[in-house]
Amino acid sequence: MQDKKLVVIVGPTASGKTALAIDLALRWNTEIISADSRQIYKELEIGTAKPTDQELKLVKHHFINTHSVEELYNAAQFGMDAEALILNLFQKHDYLLVCGGSGLYLKALLEGFDEMPEVPAEVRSQIVAQYQEKGLGWLQAEVKQKDPNYFETVDIQNPQRLMRALEVFAATGKPFSEWRKKSKKTLPYSVIKVGLDLNRDKLYERIDARMDKMIVNGLFEEAAKFYLQKHLNALQTVGYQEIFGFMDDLYDKQEAIRLLKRNSRHYAKRQLTWFKRDAEVQWFQSSDAARDFCLKDF
Repeated sequence: MQDKKLVVIVGPTASGKTALAIDLALRWNTEIISADSRQIYKELEIGTAKPTDQELKLVKHHFINTHSVEELYNAAQFGMDAEALILNLFQKHDYLLVCGGSGLYLKALLEGFDEMPEVPAEVRSQIVAQYQEKGLGWLQAEVKQKDPNYFETVDIQNPQRLMRALEVFAATGKPFSEWRKKSKKTLPYSVIKVGLDLNRDKLYERIDARMDKMIVNGLFEEAAKFYLQKHLNALQTVGYQEIFGFMDDLYDKQEAIRLLKRNSRHYAKRQLTWFKRDAEVQWFQSSDAARDFCLKDF
């Protein structure tokens, strides 16, 4: 197993991770493990930027379209499931690829989590009630004040994660970020981390263009199908929450589109902040450079 190599491709949304992973998978005749917390949901097609049907036929992907939005699934469960799968796949492959931008999913797989403290039910209920009364802006401000390190990396459009940080702080008096694991688990195979960091203007152009394409392909109509399920964790994400706000008459469609693009750019910035903290990631400004590095050095 020591000779087996897990190549992990990270980077912000729309940076070209999927195309690079497929290119390498075809050259190495191997498979891809998706580390994306929204692409696992089979009902969510347009807003999650999944690989196309053609791409899925080209290369075997795992953890795409595997769960329903009604199911609860988290990073810790992904870490256990993906680890078991990888050990099995290494029985027939020397190389495997992990591709995705969900930092917590990758952390769970590669490092593991600490045991988190028990939170009394009344603490959780109180924070949920405050969120329902005061809204997302209050949640964001509270987390920014009480745990600025976590605020820099968390998806601030995801109220579930923000409430989790607040409830841990309320229960222990210790920021959520300080409960994170300090020592990594030992893996029986080699891990090579490759990051895509495009020029910021180019990346933002790609994000805006991708959003325009999603809208043309029916993103608003897809979100409308899930309006009555908007409380589900799977829907607490950029690409859907902005449209739910439009449907709630909080703003017009043009403003919803502006927010979709702005929040997607902000999400990309948070992804970069998260991954840039990992000194093991080797960064490239183009998919071609990253591909050549992998093919040359491995």
